Amino acid sequence: MSYTETIGSRTYRFADLKTLMAKASPQRSGDQLAGVAAASEEERVAAKMALAQVPLRTFLNEALIPYESDEVTRLVIDDHSPQAFAEISHLTVGDFRNWLLSSTTDADALTRITAGLTPEMVAAVSKLMRNQDLIAAARKRPVITRFRNTIGLPGHMSVRLQPNHPTDDVKGIAASMLDGLMYGCGDAMIGINPASDNLAAITKLLLMIDDFRQRYQVPTQSCVLTHVTNTIAAIEKGAPVDLVFQSIAGTEKANSGFGISLALLQEAYEAGLSLKRGTVGNNLMYFETGQGSALSADAHFGVDQQTCEVRAYAVARKFNPFLVNTVVGFIGPEYLYDGKQITRAGLEDHFCGKLLGVPMGCDICYTNHAEADQDDMDNLLTLLGVAGINFIMGIPGADDVMLNYQSTSFHDALYVRDVLGLRRAPEFEEWLESMQITDARGTLLSASSQQPLLQSANDWIGIA
Repeated sequence: MSYTETIGSRTYRFADLKTLMAKASPQRSGDQLAGVAAASEEERVAAKMALAQVPLRTFLNEALIPYESDEVTRLVIDDHSPQAFAEISHLTVGDFRNWLLSSTTDADALTRITAGLTPEMVAAVSKLMRNQDLIAAARKRPVITRFRNTIGLPGHMSVRLQPNHPTDDVKGIAASMLDGLMYGCGDAMIGINPASDNLAAITKLLLMIDDFRQRYQVPTQSCVLTHVTNTIAAIEKGAPVDLVFQSIAGTEKANSGFGISLALLQEAYEAGLSLKRGTVGNNLMYFETGQGSALSADAHFGVDQQTCEVRAYAVARKFNPFLVNTVVGFIGPEYLYDGKQITRAGLEDHFCGKLLGVPMGCDICYTNHAEADQDDMDNLLTLLGVAGINFIMGIPGADDVMLNYQSTSFHDALYVRDVLGLRRAPEFEEWLESMQITDARGTLLSASSQQPLLQSANDWIGIA
């Protein structure tokens, strides 16, 4: 069906719900590139006004991508819970925004409706929200997951320690890993983006991290970010796989471009579960996403990039992930042009993921050809810390020497924890204190206190 809205003497017409959603989106370069963005700010306002009047029930009857041709759409519709939806089924998109921001809507209420929400409903309401609305609503909705430690508790924020190396040099990676641990990072995971997809190299990295983890009894989890088919092969060969990684997108065609399907993800999930390596829980999937991935694969079908992104979170939640990471500025300025667009996208992604019950983290980042700098990342880091982000990245100097992009550093994690009073995963905090890296409050101890562990680990690196 079509939608109209009049502003003054001018009436705007939107051919269908997909068009309306795209025109209501905040300005971003990806939607302009795709030719789906509003032509003016007035048209954008008209689209928002029309979208606010759309009943939430409409999203169950008007698929943006046809059910018959897209397995992500089928997943969304087939897994929808009418019982969970009943509480909000009478609301329009605008009413839903007001309900989310009401002081009487708490974490229990948001948890009750999770299975009744589709990604399109969540994307729609985010388009009507200011940045502060996205922060306030997301903060109400903690999502807690467990493997060897507990991530996502209110008042906590974890860090993925990312010790990448341009040649996968094991000693170089081990040195960066130790550096991060000495700054109290690594409770979300120790996750390496390998320079090579060679199975022997991947297994060597997994063995190195696992040897260190067992030697020093570190309550964290490891991940080498390779294609799920490589991870399945590594599991079959007996490699010590903790978390199973895959990049995902919000349409079947885009996922096909990644070489995956829902069936393959299910196979990888079951392979990970079969190892039974978790100690406090069995959330073990690690997914990465990013606004613009479907468009870059010519697999967006005219749907705006943010809505495509939120559909990826429906894929993620199917597999009970430990962490989901929106790598927000990594795809480049063709999709998110500058610091303002990156900031908005990060807040949208976090809000939408949390509302869908997904354990959201964010790689707060930008590429060197984007109109952004580290001050923009400081702003987004602080805003996401307030919003209750599950985890951020910890990269030596905030400069990834293998992937060649700018992110957040070990020091950035210290900053946001200090100013917002955020703690690490409780099991990891206990370990840091026992190893004399931090005190009972989580404050880093002096280098002299850390020296015994540092000397022992340096000796280990010499033979790793």
